[in-house]
Amino acid sequence: MIAEQLRRRNIRDERVLQVMARVQRHRFVPEALTEQAYSDNALPIAEQQTISQPFIVALTAEALMLQGDERVLEIGTGSGYAAAVLSLLTREVWTIERFRSLAETAAARLHAEGYTNVHVGIGDGTAGWPEHAPYDAIAVAAAGPHIPQSLIEQLAMGGRLVIPVGSREEQQLVRIVRMPDGLRQDRLGPVRFVPLVGQEGWAGEPPAQQR
Repeated sequence: MIAEQLRRRNIRDERVLQVMARVQRHRFVPEALTEQAYSDNALPIAEQQTISQPFIVALTAEALMLQGDERVLEIGTGSGYAAAVLSLLTREVWTIERFRSLAETAAARLHAEGYTNVHVGIGDGTAGWPEHAPYDAIAVAAAGPHIPQSLIEQLAMGGRLVIPVGSREEQQLVRIVRMPDGLRQDRLGPVRFVPLVGQEGWAGEPPAQQR
């Protein structure tokens, strides 16, 4: 996985590569898909959601430019895999999931695997988690029609926000850097994510509860 899927696609951050090698992805996929855990594609999980392919997780982590002492917010906990990766790259991670079943399963799995610096909440991810803001980095694991203003407001000065933006069919992964004179945007390439549902995203069923 590291050699063929990450290094070959120009993932260069050695800390990211080392962490991707440490996190056991097979612990975060459905048991029936264990043999495909390290394949070069996203895999289905419950609630019609997915666990992103390893390359996308590594690309996002690298784009966040983490040094090890940041406070990170993740939108879309899913299986908990990306949160586990982020937890080994930084000081503390808050991650929000709109589906109660996914949040509870991910929280239990992260705890069992020893990821003690990850906090899992249930709610509308497009609203962020303002109680713990500002964040040095924000990673969004679902695609919205635009960048939620709430997430920009919760980003620390100099902070990085990585999010897929576009239609439900075609999206671009972008990085937003909050600068004193405004926002800088970098395009990281075309991607395909599940929809970002919420007040500042696509319409859908409300979350089970807040936080």
